Amino acid sequence: MKVAYVFPGQGSQWVGMGRDLYDNFDSAKAIFDQADEVLGFPLSQLCFDGPEDELRQTINAQPALATVSFACLETAHDVSGGNGLPPPAFVAGHSLGEYTALAAARVLDFATIVYLARERGRLMYEAGLRKPGGMVAIIGLDETSVAEICRETDTQIANINCPGQLVISGAKEELTKAADLAKARGAHRIIPLQVSGAFHTPLMQSAVDGMSEILATVSFREPLIPIIANTIAQPMTTAEQMKEELLRQLCNSIQWQRSIEYMVDDGVSTFIEIGPGRVLSGLIKRINKDVKTVNIGDANAIRNMADSRAFL
Repeated sequence: MKVAYVFPGQGSQWVGMGRDLYDNFDSAKAIFDQADEVLGFPLSQLCFDGPEDELRQTINAQPALATVSFACLETAHDVSGGNGLPPPAFVAGHSLGEYTALAAARVLDFATIVYLARERGRLMYEAGLRKPGGMVAIIGLDETSVAEICRETDTQIANINCPGQLVISGAKEELTKAADLAKARGAHRIIPLQVSGAFHTPLMQSAVDGMSEILATVSFREPLIPIIANTIAQPMTTAEQMKEELLRQLCNSIQWQRSIEYMVDDGVSTFIEIGPGRVLSGLIKRINKDVKTVNIGDANAIRNMADSRAFL
């Protein structure tokens, strides 16, 4: 059996996430306490108690998700003692989740990851202020149709999540035109996303410039596990590849469907979603209904790992 770990991105956050981990496991408490210390404010309290509108802000949601996801991973390893959580053939993360994947592959330590996630969120928010935009999910159209709509409206495909679910980004006026075209061409649903900018488009270039300066000061280790890159859906095995990917993903499409297809083609039959929510599991099942998905996002899931059948 080949297993992959996958880590969620922005949008999976919810008020209360991680509280049961903090209350029940010393290893999780240590990670939340470290995040608070690194960032200089009580991120853990924001995760546990909100308010929701503050947690949802890009600058907060990104380090919060990285923290809860890594706490789930480390606690699962700690509780299982190496016997409950199967080792992965690959790791991957959706957009922001790629940072947690780097921590899982021991490319960067957690303190660095949570700092980078906070800075990424800040820079993306500031880029959205400089060049306002948004994101819209289009349900029920294929990639070719959505790409044509983007060409006609000066928008861009931001996420290719699964068949029939794509996200586009761009200036708000152009997004309105794109949404109208998508409806006219048979889209089942149009869902505006609650984000602060046109993520994964050239409107994020100032965030690339800022992250480039920050990443130049960070030493990356070679990964212990191959990491599937968001933008090219291929494994990264060197530090230089990973630095380039973290910059490239800010302005380019997240190729989630192709990333999952690559891993399935390489023999992965079980995907373990580690972190809050079940967004990625739902997408994976739409990409390939024959694979198994397992969620590790709370204390109960970690306790249930003792039942090895969870991964069979």
